[in-house]
Amino acid sequence: MAVDPVFFADCAARSFFDQVANKWSVMILTVLIEKPTRFNEFRRRLEGITHKALTQALRRLERNGLIARTVFPTSPVSVEYSITDLGRTLQVPLGAAFDWAIGHLHEIEQAQAAYDGRGV
Repeated sequence: MAVDPVFFADCAARSFFDQVANKWSVMILTVLIEKPTRFNEFRRRLEGITHKALTQALRRLERNGLIARTVFPTSPVSVEYSITDLGRTLQVPLGAAFDWAIGHLHEIEQAQAAYDGRGV
């Protein structure tokens, strides 16, 4: 049986999902759709994110061209993140996934309760 090329380790789509399609990246992009944001504002808005996880996610998003990092020569230096045109193209698909999750939350919770009730 042949392996589908989309599942190859070096597949660009797989790399995208590894790099970008995780909860923190999605939340960061959602925040940035509203307005440019500084690091500490992300920390306040994204409950549960650690300094390390935020730093890593921001770097991945910047590396993939989805966000831009601007350094302001203030004292102390301040950094602001904004969404790029490429990042903005994810607004519709991410919005659809969010809407789906909200619309099916009750069903998901029921499935989780049924699964947990089986003692698996």
